[in-house]
Amino acid sequence: MPSFSSKLNELQTVLHAQGDRVLTLVTLAIESYFDHDETKARTVVALDDEIDSIDVAIERASIPLLAMGQTNEHAIRQVLTLVKVNNELERIADCGVNIAEQVIGHQHLSDPMPPTFRVMANSVLGMLRDSNRALATSNAELARQVLLFDDTVDRFRNELILQAQEQVALGTSSVRFAFRVTGATRNMERIADHSTNICEQTIYLLSGKIVRHRPEGWSDPAPPESD
Repeated sequence: MPSFSSKLNELQTVLHAQGDRVLTLVTLAIESYFDHDETKARTVVALDDEIDSIDVAIERASIPLLAMGQTNEHAIRQVLTLVKVNNELERIADCGVNIAEQVIGHQHLSDPMPPTFRVMANSVLGMLRDSNRALATSNAELARQVLLFDDTVDRFRNELILQAQEQVALGTSSVRFAFRVTGATRNMERIADHSTNICEQTIYLLSGKIVRHRPEGWSDPAPPESD
């Protein structure tokens, strides 16, 4: 009969592959948005179906792990973290689909995007990539760096939304274009938020500290207990 550790390791491997899959989806979604590429956008929608299926499979496989009667705190945290991160990844994929769906059937919206938009997009992709890496390598310092960058993404969001509103007021942009920019910006902000949630879960896994409600946001993790 497979041990708790072997079943956990197997499921963690599936989760890390899911993280890579979600990163690919978001990258394609952003590329489709900048390139007005409907074929690439439809690829995003198709990939989301696979991600949804794996999301359900991971959640179902996590329940028997908890039923194996583990009492070690770190082992239990590993399962809880796996379930929560799986949920965050599925929501990130949904945000990517939202971005891609703005491309399907709307290639005529070819207004140039503000330069800050691409900077924000690259930053969000970096946060997602690093949150996946922090979890896969148990790297609390990398998780901390992602958390610290979230405020920068929020500033990008505020700048882009304000700029869109001002351009509409001046008559230099259409309401439709401003709505498009605002929608994509908010979805990218949500991707950043979900990425920080993954990093918070990484810190929780390593230290047992729930940092999302702490005013300082992060502190040095203690070594995990042995299984």
